[in-house]
Order: sequence, then structure tokens, then C-alpha cells
Amino acid sequence: MFASEIPPKARSVILALTGIILCSLSLSAQTPSPNAKAEPITGSITGRVVNESGQGIPNVTVYTRPSLAFSQRITSTDSEGNFKFDGLDSALYIISASAPGYVMPPRDPEAEPIYYRLSDSVTLSLIKGGVITGTILSSSGEPVVQVAVRATLVRDANGQVPKYSGSQAQRTTDDRGVYRLYGLPPGTYVVSAGGRNSFGGYGAYDEDGPTFAPSATRDTAAQISVSSGDETTVDIKYRGETGHAISGTLTGMSDASLSSTINVSLMQFDSGAPMTTAAAFTPPGSKTFAIYGVADGEYDLTAQSFVTAGDSSVSENRHITVKGADITGIELNLKPLGTISGHVVLAKSEMAKCKNKRQPLFSEMMIAVRRSEKEKHPEPPRFMNFFAPQGVPNQLGDFKMRNLAPGQYNFSARFFARYWYLKSIVQQAGATVPAPAKTAAANNQNDLARNGVTLRFGENVSRVTVNLAEGAASLHGNLKLETGQRVPPKLLVYLVPAEKESAEDVLRFFASEVGSDGAFALNNLPPGRYWALGQVTPNNETRSENKLRLPAKTETRAQLRRAAEAGKLLVELKPCQNVSDYQLPVWLASQKD
Repeated sequence: MFASEIPPKARSVILALTGIILCSLSLSAQTPSPNAKAEPITGSITGRVVNESGQGIPNVTVYTRPSLAFSQRITSTDSEGNFKFDGLDSALYIISASAPGYVMPPRDPEAEPIYYRLSDSVTLSLIKGGVITGTILSSSGEPVVQVAVRATLVRDANGQVPKYSGSQAQRTTDDRGVYRLYGLPPGTYVVSAGGRNSFGGYGAYDEDGPTFAPSATRDTAAQISVSSGDETTVDIKYRGETGHAISGTLTGMSDASLSSTINVSLMQFDSGAPMTTAAAFTPPGSKTFAIYGVADGEYDLTAQSFVTAGDSSVSENRHITVKGADITGIELNLKPLGTISGHVVLAKSEMAKCKNKRQPLFSEMMIAVRRSEKEKHPEPPRFMNFFAPQGVPNQLGDFKMRNLAPGQYNFSARFFARYWYLKSIVQQAGATVPAPAKTAAANNQNDLARNGVTLRFGENVSRVTVNLAEGAASLHGNLKLETGQRVPPKLLVYLVPAEKESAEDVLRFFASEVGSDGAFALNNLPPGRYWALGQVTPNNETRSENKLRLPAKTETRAQLRRAAEAGKLLVELKPCQNVSDYQLPVWLASQKD
């Protein structure tokens, strides 16, 4: 899509998100207590952008923004690929880079986002993007001029389904009917021409149903593999078939919704991959919508108001079947989204070994929730929850997460202080909790780290307490390899609680991937007794510590505990103890095929 096709109000939002949308999960903000070591109020982050050979790339655009912020700073690399951001406030920052023809390397979808702090030195790698080019001809062999051509990612380079829609490149053909899409991330794509898949503007082919390469409908479209730096030719014989219209009314809009732009999104799911087929922005005050150029198929239709730094609303998904005719009279009822609010508590240790340690800053902290993967489509609306699932504590430690869609949510917390650990995430008695999420302990607290919380439309869950405690230990070490031995692929080191009374404490389960050199690191560990376990993890099982702690992973944790107990590799960690030379025998408790 081109910027000229986007309404000014929507354009400002989209430009603010450029280069940073796929970076997902979030952070926070604080000032240190009087007892904490003084921290810089402002500072800089320096770095370098390099290619696959490690050479600096000049004239690259580099972006940085603090968590949850729409505004971003922009700079460029010098002739050696170096860059610097000065005058930054204390916060956690997301940094990305873009250059014509280059893309960021694919990431493990389970990997935690990378955040940077003041005084950090950053190295960003870019790889050459792939290219898809070709010619669009009519059934009579004539060039189809100025038709929009789109490449939509359906599998990434690791064969994984993208979690979000919008992984799409678009260009129009020239007077020869030729198009060229460059800077594509490696992966598998479908290519289509025609149809209206933009945020505004009109073209001669907007009301046509899209033609997929080579001359097909979506269900028989060719899948095109794209590699870094390679060019693939994909020609399309344009069908020129008129698509259908979907129209209706918007109801239930609040005053905020009436004064904001409403996004109506038509989304198709291809083997789980989200593909935004069409989207329409209705101007403020409008209560009707219409989407044109829709081909036959199964779709999800959703409307959402997008209020910057405010409370948005969204309709429930409407499943639409388009088959040979327009669909009219659809009513999309917008409902307010939910919120979760709470407080972060820092508990200092009085032990001599823990004196004068750096205290975590709220400005370098993230409280986040993630919608359960059991949901059919975790992120249905196009703009849903770019920042909402993240909470940033203010100077008093209070946080609030807005605009949460209905569903089951799981909690996590991220912070940067070596000698601190996450003790608990609980909800105080008296706060609103749907019955299925309640498992009250003796002190009448709900263990949100273990149980999560179920949120309904417009529901406000409050009095959530995130407890961080001083006294964390760390365990760094290596595999004890014999001569000629290699590190097994996908090997993880796990720590599971050895104390019987802690068997169900999900925050005592830890995981670390073992590097090719045999090294591993486990940090921010609550003091106590653990069983250590080395285990090869199959592709279909989680390698993420956060996922290991999910409510649905109860049996996985029980299996790990049984395997670790059988191995009898006991580790006892004292408060503020750093073990740097632990040797783990190459023994796999339950190696799986």
C-alpha cells in the first residue's frame, strides 16, 4: 500500500509504527528509591549496523522508541555503519533498522524481545531481502497497468505461521504490466493482483476479486519460496472477475468511538496464517461501512475503534461466508475492551551478602500479559493490542494495561537487576475475578502466575500485585563433554524445585538453551534447592521459559520434575550466590525423537 492511499489520521498512526510493529512484548518506568544506587537520568545508546559478512552498512535508517510509546527517534548510520542516540531518558528501548533491499533476520517466534538500556552498545544485523518480480497480463495477453500486486507471507524462514497479519508487500505494475517486490523477508508467499487491500484510495481494479498466481483463486494459489538475496519470477494471468461487497452498520459506539476512526477488517486464515484480505476506515461519526472486491471464501469480520492513549472498543468476530453474491445488512456491535491494573512491590533483603546491590528500576521493567493460544485467532482485529498487553509501572510502581480483548490471559514480568527475582504475581481478595480463574490460597490470594485470568468485554481486573524480592542467585556453566562429543541440538538445561512444597510454584521452573560451545546461563533464581536436568526438546514442545509456566503446561512440568528427580542432580543456591563454573554431565533424562 502507498502512503497516498491512507487517510491522514490513519497515516500518522501507521507511520509511527513503521519498523517496530512485529516487535512485540513490553516494558515499564520508575525512579530509584533513596536506598538504591543512583542511576543516570539521561544517557545514550550507541551501535552499529552490519551485513551478513559483519561489514558496516552506511546510510541505514535506525529507529528507537521506549516501550509503549508511539513516538520514536530516528537517526542514520555513518560511513562505517555506526549510530548513536543521545539524550535518552532512562527506559527500556526497542531498536530496529531499515535499508532499501535489506531486512532484519528471522527470529525465533518464542524468543523474548530484545530491549536495550542506557549505555548499551548495540549490533544490528541486516540481510539481503528476497525479490519477487513478474508480469501481469490480461486474458488477451495485454499488460495490466497500475494494478496492485501483493506478496503475503504464509510461512517464515523457519516454516512457522506468522502470528500477525500485515506481513505483506505491495507495488503496482508499470506500463508494461511489470511489477517488482523487493526487500522481502525469507519465507513462503502467495502472490495476488487486483482487489482492494488498502486503507483508502481508489484504483481501477479495486472491485475485482484478487487473482492469485499463476491464474487462480486463493485455494489453488501457488506457494512461492523466497530466500535471502534471491530473485524469483512469478507471472500472473489476470482473471478480471468482479468481486463482491460486504456492507453494514456499526452500533454500540461510545463518544470516544464516534470521534475516532473505525477500522473494519476482513481477515482470512490460511492454515492458521492471518491474511488481511481487505480493510476499510470509516470517518469519525460514520455508522456504516462497505468493503469491495471480496472473492468467494470464509472470512472473519471485525470492527475496532483506535483511540491513541485511550480506551478503544471492538466488535466480536463475525464469521462470513461469501459465495457468489454481495452480503449486506451486517451489524457490528462495538463493545469496550478490558483492563488489568496493579502494583509492583520491591522487597529488599537484610542479608549481608545482598547489601549494596543494584535495585531494579521501574523504568527498566515490563509487566505483560499474553492471550492464551487456545483462542481460535489470538489477534483478530488488525490494530488489536499492539501495546495493550504490556504494563509500565509509574514512579510509584502502579501499572495499567488497557484495551484487552476477551479471553484467557497469562502473566509475565521482566526486569534488569541481577540479584532480584520474581517471587509472585497475585490478586488480592475482593478484586473481580471470573470463577474459573479462582483458586484461592489460604491467604485468599489468587496465584495469577499459575492460573492466569479470564477477561470479558469491558471488565476491569484490579489489585494485581507483582512481588519482586532481593536475594536472587545465578547458575552459569558448561556441559561436561568428553573428547569428540558435541552438544546435542535443541538441548536445554532445566531447573525444577526440589522442595515438595514448591512443586506447584511455576516461578521456580527455569530453562536455558545450551549454546554450541556447551555454555548455559540461568539468572534471577529464587534461592533454594533445585533438580538440574539436561534434555533435548522436540520441535513441537516449548523452549520458552514463559510457556513452560503456562497453566496448560501442568503435565509438562510434572514430567520434567519426575525426570529431574530420577537424575538426582541436586543444586542448592544461597541468597545472592553466583555459581559460574557448574559442570553438567552430558546425560539426557528423556531424549525424545
